[in-house]
Amino acid sequence: MTIKIYAIGKIKDFYKSGCDEYLKRISGYSKIEVIELKDESVSDKPSISEITKVKDIEGKRVLSLLKNNEYLIGLDLNKKQYSSEEFASFINQKLIDNGASISFVIGGSYGLSDELKKRVNTSICLSNMTLPHQLARLVLLEQIFRAFKIINNENYHK
Repeated sequence: MTIKIYAIGKIKDFYKSGCDEYLKRISGYSKIEVIELKDESVSDKPSISEITKVKDIEGKRVLSLLKNNEYLIGLDLNKKQYSSEEFASFINQKLIDNGASISFVIGGSYGLSDELKKRVNTSICLSNMTLPHQLARLVLLEQIFRAFKIINNENYHK
């Protein structure tokens, strides 16, 4: 099994130890790789066109690394939200359907570009609350680990 996470922006020390811990835990179930891509800076009060330009640049960075057959799951605040059990079932089915390989993409501060949204195969929502993209990475990793525990009928705190 292989899971890739394309993440715009570097992780800060505050989140790094948690992400590293979950990467280590997940590695007992699946190969996992996080590909960090540079985030673009914006002015203090960016215009809509500046935000669109930033999302487009960041989106093109991700798109340039994707393989044509890569099954890509986007994180999007406006899509379906899953319980942990539903997410485990979703992950398990996607790994079965896609030759045991799936990828996730976490956008930068302003989300995913329209071009990248068109490329994703499906999108999910981690929370109805807006999460900073670095925290979203930590939450995603924890939920992937939890999904493997559920799939394997192993205990994990509730």
